[in-house]
Amino acid sequence: MSETSLDRDTVEEYARWFRALADPTRIRIMRFLSGRPEPVPVGEIVDHLRLNQSTVSHHLKILHAVRFLTRRRAGASIRYAVNPRCITDFPSAADILIGAPLDSCREPTSS
Repeated sequence: MSETSLDRDTVEEYARWFRALADPTRIRIMRFLSGRPEPVPVGEIVDHLRLNQSTVSHHLKILHAVRFLTRRRAGASIRYAVNPRCITDFPSAADILIGAPLDSCREPTSS
């Protein structure tokens, strides 16, 4: 598969995704949140990772910016969860980059 088979916007988005995951703390955050059925408050993430709140908030901001995480306000706190679309879109992007046929990565559309 040649580089020209992906449009520039898609290539740039994939690069942002991979940069967002190029940090061990962000991988740990994604792994922790992926096992939670409900959105998690920042304090719980801080406690689990044993990092200070500002460090965790910095990494959450990056993951949210690339849409790997969703966030919602619950009273005075903000709760984070893995964006369900990232579960399918990111692995598909990785497959595309290593040369898997584009159609093999797409989910069937319902009419």
